[in-house]
Amino acid sequence: MTDLANVDAIIDSYGAEPASLLAIMQDVQDAENYLPREAVDQIAKRLAVPISRIYSMATFFESFHLEPRGKHICTVCMGTACHVRGAQRLVEQLERDLAVPSGGTTADMLFTIEEVNCVGACALGPLVIIDGDYHGNMKSGSLTKVVKQLRKAEGGK
Repeated sequence: MTDLANVDAIIDSYGAEPASLLAIMQDVQDAENYLPREAVDQIAKRLAVPISRIYSMATFFESFHLEPRGKHICTVCMGTACHVRGAQRLVEQLERDLAVPSGGTTADMLFTIEEVNCVGACALGPLVIIDGDYHGNMKSGSLTKVVKQLRKAEGGK
């Protein structure tokens, strides 16, 4: 359930200014890990902007997500340098380890697999970013270990 008091606090921190819509959306997504419908409704109401404007921005910028995402975001860089060094194998390893397709989220809401075109860290390829931490020159076996460590830290096997 979305904490609307938290959404209101974020809106208030920007003075409820419609000109701050993009920053408010970013902060809400940071807090919720996506833009929940209830939050979008609250933002629209408080800023007196059409919901369609918020959804237009949310679908234009690829950094926004309208569906719930896992606690741990596993992002695989698919830029040319990473791709030729085996990024696709890393995506496939994540899909096997997590039993979810790329772009999906595990049923326990712990992991989401994402692919991005390029993060500009070509010398580190193939690169996987997990929860904002860069893991360069990643190998399938090492990736499996990282996922197992995260799952263990969450109380799983």
